[in-house]
Amino acid sequence: MKITDVRATTVAIPLDQHLRYAQGVHPGRLIRTLVEVDTDEGITGLGEIGGSGASSDALIAALRDRVSGHDPFRPEKLRWSAYNPVEGAFYEDLSQGFAAIEFACLDIQGKALGRPVHELLGGAIRDRVEFCAYLFFQYPTDSRPPVASPEEMTEHARQVTEEYGFRTIKIKGGVFRPAHEVAVMEALRAAFPDYQLRLDPNSNWSVEESIRFARPLEQVGLEYYEDPCWGHAGMARLKKATWLPLATNTYVTKLDHIPQAVAMESVDVVLSDPHFFGGIRPAVTAATVCGTFGLGVGMHSSGECGISLAAMLHAAAVMPELAFAADAHYHYMKDDVIVGGKLECRDGSFAVPAGPGLGVELDPDRVARYRELYERDGGYAYIGDPARPGWTPMIPEQDWPA
Repeated sequence: MKITDVRATTVAIPLDQHLRYAQGVHPGRLIRTLVEVDTDEGITGLGEIGGSGASSDALIAALRDRVSGHDPFRPEKLRWSAYNPVEGAFYEDLSQGFAAIEFACLDIQGKALGRPVHELLGGAIRDRVEFCAYLFFQYPTDSRPPVASPEEMTEHARQVTEEYGFRTIKIKGGVFRPAHEVAVMEALRAAFPDYQLRLDPNSNWSVEESIRFARPLEQVGLEYYEDPCWGHAGMARLKKATWLPLATNTYVTKLDHIPQAVAMESVDVVLSDPHFFGGIRPAVTAATVCGTFGLGVGMHSSGECGISLAAMLHAAAVMPELAFAADAHYHYMKDDVIVGGKLECRDGSFAVPAGPGLGVELDPDRVARYRELYERDGGYAYIGDPARPGWTPMIPEQDWPA
């Protein structure tokens, strides 16, 4: 079997809210690029990548010639062919682009063999994967109130947990001053005494702020304290000053980042991500390596349609090291591009797809609809906030929003 073509289609999936985070805002939609890998035997595999749209299309276009003609049953050889230093590729970060290709190759393999992807990875040890209520501060819309105060976030958390059954709550922070976000966590603890709570300031606090505000967060009792400050050195300093478990998805994003985290004792929990690590198989390998060194394993989300969610579910299904509820933006999405629409979240978890390959297929009508939405409204920069023209995230932040 040979790969004959790689096709990319960028879509915009509507959200009810404008989600705020440390580096900017998702303005009422998520941008995802769907990848289809065709073969000479008529089997097409599916992949997905995030980004601004144009950049993702360009990345997939750059990979198309490098992977065409290769056997999708040999993804490691394909990886080296894609990463080989032709035309400066040695200096490019192709991980997320290749991840979409790898998802598709595994999808092709599973479809050809009539087996779900998790069976190609050693077999599932769980048939459902628990997820958290991944919650954002929000700008108001015509149909939604703002989410900014402790009271507003507590009410938002109550609505989401009641609708989906989540038992873990994660707040995407780094938007307001640290004291305000600590007050939010204190309010959540009072309202949800039996829930696991997490805070992720997205590396937007200084090391000193991270240490200072660890004290009240210890009283809250976080499940983990995720990326309050930047880098191994800062987190290693923080780790000496708090008993809170420290997690990251920002500076351990490849297999070769793990040795430094171990050597510097900078992290307790690594959030694996099939996109960032360059595919489902490297993410599973990363979980194994983390487990070997006694590091906890979670799973990161940067927004996903059903293809990426399926990839995450197959990876999570075979990870014995996965001890934390996974992240997902999925509950904010109003629809999906796959046949049947959104996958069902029940009791805070998603079922691992049981069909051949990834177990999902594209719905042509939905793809066309959300391609049209993307063409109408365009992409957006992942760094920036339209409500604050000229604003740039800084550490330490000098102009925190009201």
